[in-house]
Amino acid sequence: MAKVKRVDSKEVGLDVGLIIFKFFLQSENLHYGWWTPDLEVHVGNLKKAQEQYTEQLLAQIPAGVKTILDVGAGSGIVAKKLLELGYEVECVSPSKRLSARIKENTAGKAVLHESTFEKATNLKKYDMLLFCESYQYIPLHEFFERAPKLLNPGGTVLFCDFFQTEAQGHSPLGGGHKYTEYEAGLAKSAFKVDYDQDITAFTAPTMTCVNDLSLTVIKPIYVMLLDLLQDRYPYVHKFITWQFRKKLEKMEKKHFSGQRNAENFVKYKLYKLTRLKLA
Repeated sequence: MAKVKRVDSKEVGLDVGLIIFKFFLQSENLHYGWWTPDLEVHVGNLKKAQEQYTEQLLAQIPAGVKTILDVGAGSGIVAKKLLELGYEVECVSPSKRLSARIKENTAGKAVLHESTFEKATNLKKYDMLLFCESYQYIPLHEFFERAPKLLNPGGTVLFCDFFQTEAQGHSPLGGGHKYTEYEAGLAKSAFKVDYDQDITAFTAPTMTCVNDLSLTVIKPIYVMLLDLLQDRYPYVHKFITWQFRKKLEKMEKKHFSGQRNAENFVKYKLYKLTRLKLA
């Protein structure tokens, strides 16, 4: 029998990201940044880049939209802005910690469905479904089957997320649906493309910040903790580095190789800001 995972690593990653961003950057945005030529690519400017990203996203909400379902609402910061703009907002969030932040950031003004998009119940019909870097977590067949049923006639899906390209080689960057599979699903769906922009060049610099943070902050702390463990508790250190050697090697290769950078992001990922219209 397969072991049931009680803790989702993706949820933990988002929770950790929220803690880091909130403490160091005074930001609760969990998405990539939108880097304009006049904004220096530096972790200190990530908050500004994330705010520009949100502005670009909200600018694509079509006229006439009143009700919005924010799927994978993160910490609720985008939902808060939507409420301030006068929209009626409901949120979907599977994370207990992030759901708590959504309640606080929206002051309880947004109906919250603590579930995944696929399993959420008591949903109604909306003028727009919003996926801000949450689209990659929704199985494509589930999206194309369920999304049309949750939209009012002529409704809209607005998503901003990245996909996998067909580039040769092994990508050091995980996540994202294959873009070819998305296109195939779209061609057979009830949607037509209303707006589509490739924003890879604007978002890729975010990986420079992530890479710098990993190599200049997280890696040295990780090495020092292992050294301290080896000095104080050599047998425990020996057991851990032997018992979990493959997982440690995989983690070090993923985060400390320097390969999770902007150049590889441009090669292996395609970031899209897209609006779909229900035909």
